[in-house]
Amino acid sequence: MGKVAITGGAGFIGSNLASRLISEGYDVVIVDDLSSGLITNIDKRVSKFEHVSITDLKRLRTALSDCGTIFHLAARGSVPRSISNPIATNDVNLLGTLNVLETARETGAHVIFSSSSSVYGRNLQLPKDESMWLGPMTPYAASKLSGESYVQAYGTSYGVPVTILRFFNVFGPRQRPDHQYAAVLPKWIWLALHDKPIEVFGDGTSTRDFTYVDTVVDVGMLAMQKRITTEGALNVAFGNRVSLSYVLDLLRDRFPLIQIQYKNSRPGDVINSQNNPILLNQMFPEVNPKPFDTAFSETLEWLIEHGQTVANGPEVKD
Repeated sequence: MGKVAITGGAGFIGSNLASRLISEGYDVVIVDDLSSGLITNIDKRVSKFEHVSITDLKRLRTALSDCGTIFHLAARGSVPRSISNPIATNDVNLLGTLNVLETARETGAHVIFSSSSSVYGRNLQLPKDESMWLGPMTPYAASKLSGESYVQAYGTSYGVPVTILRFFNVFGPRQRPDHQYAAVLPKWIWLALHDKPIEVFGDGTSTRDFTYVDTVVDVGMLAMQKRITTEGALNVAFGNRVSLSYVLDLLRDRFPLIQIQYKNSRPGDVINSQNNPILLNQMFPEVNPKPFDTAFSETLEWLIEHGQTVANGPEVKD
């Protein structure tokens, strides 16, 4: 087996992917600048760690020089964070992606790029599919759509084998719950665990197509193993539309005394999200998503037992 690189491999999705790759015998190179990822997510005994930013082209080339597959997961995440500092978001998410692609152009590596459902933005039609028009509402969404465009361009112009996976609200173990830009599920679970009020932006009727991290890893692994490439982006979500109010009900079942504070919606927040998984099912018929309630329960139990391992990382700030 050739070497497999993961940019952002110390982060949430990256570290779950690294564990799967290592368990299946792959030689793994983790590239991360630890700006939000955690060194504790990396097992240096069974993987190689390169403390490198994707914005540093020279060092990135060296780190990725002999890797046959590059999972490009590194990004400056969060919609609110991008609104606060759009230039920093662009530098990491767009220029960093260009650096990864330049490296792959030289080495011939297969690039599997993680995009985001936020690129649909102003398009309110549900469910989403890959043929729909895109209308980013935030700098984060714009940076991800620009990244998709560059990935496609390198596939067409230079013959770089590329796969674009457009993620929808991924959640699960190892997702940091403790900073101001944390994703909603781990953040709410963490607040409930510590008897702190949960802030809900909007009235709770907003919906998300939540996707368990194990499912995302399943898709990524098959894309690598079968060398599956895409002409455009492939949505990775199974039409599992869950309201935030339902999530609160699940939390109440475990924590009956939770406090909830409703606040105005934030700029850039998508009200509803749902994918039509026809193309996903056609391309990856082997992948069967875990039911949301089961995946949520597993995530909650993991945070109860292991939450402190991901709750004391570097401050995520602008």
